[in-house]
Amino acid sequence: MIKDVIEVEGKVKKVLPNTLFRVEIDQSSDVPELLGRIILCHISGKMRMHYIRLLEGDRVRIEMSPRYDLDKGRITFRLK
Repeated sequence: MIKDVIEVEGKVKKVLPNTLFRVEIDQSSDVPELLGRIILCHISGKMRMHYIRLLEGDRVRIEMSPRYDLDKGRITFRLK
């Protein structure tokens, strides 16, 4: 099974209700036109399961599906 995802890094700009976040994309090696874009993200199941909290200013890794919508993503990792 081939996993079609775009992985980018960004910074949490705003914390919204129901574990939603506005994230500004900082680094994009696959798709340079995503740079500086603000997207709506939710957190992955593993992050929910382990109670990993996110605050404004945190750096995160995001997965986005090129087949679906490039304005939405899933936060998979909180960077240090």
